[in-house]
Amino acid sequence: MRRADRLFKLVQLIRGRRLSTAAFLAERLEVSLRTIYRDVADLQHQGVPIEGEAGVGYRLGAGFELPPLMFTQAEADALVIAARVAQTWLDDGLAREMESALCKILSVLPTPARVAAEAQALFSLGSGLDRRTQDTLKALRHAAHSQHLVELDYLDLKEQQSVRRVRPLACFYWGKVWTLSAWCETRDDFRTFRIDRVHRCDVLPQTFRHEPGKTLADLTRRVQCERGLD
Repeated sequence: MRRADRLFKLVQLIRGRRLSTAAFLAERLEVSLRTIYRDVADLQHQGVPIEGEAGVGYRLGAGFELPPLMFTQAEADALVIAARVAQTWLDDGLAREMESALCKILSVLPTPARVAAEAQALFSLGSGLDRRTQDTLKALRHAAHSQHLVELDYLDLKEQQSVRRVRPLACFYWGKVWTLSAWCETRDDFRTFRIDRVHRCDVLPQTFRHEPGKTLADLTRRVQCERGLD
């Protein structure tokens, strides 16, 4: 890695965390502690407001902005391809945001790089999500973020219908199928629901707090234990 690239990445790492130790920075950049100390000192000498010291940690002072980010050709190609796939399998709100973000990315590329990225011969075909699934996904991801309870009319794979009140924790994409992982207050346990089998999704005015034993982290630990990954 060129030193200029390393210094740029170093600033990005420090900016992205409240406090970054030299050991953490050295590990991420695959350099020695001595190199980190020297690079930080050089950046401070150049006017970058890095606060802190060796043995304690570093943070970036308020108000500092990096120059506009430029992408390599490979990065631009990857972003275009990822956006094409994502737009097919997201709800319409996220798809529009993805399109807007991609336009901003392409606008800062030199013309040859933009043309090359848009000419990538990889596409995502298919009908994507139907309207009901899109609307349900959108409602559930917002409810998970705002921590609102949700009531579902759900038809499982055995064609058994039930009404569930759940705490939505996260939505997962499995390749053409989205699922919701939630704490089901009706069953008093974690449950997973296929979003395309949700026939009614009402976001309730009541909110919930994350309680020990009922969080996404708890669900992840349970799954790891069941798979023998601990």
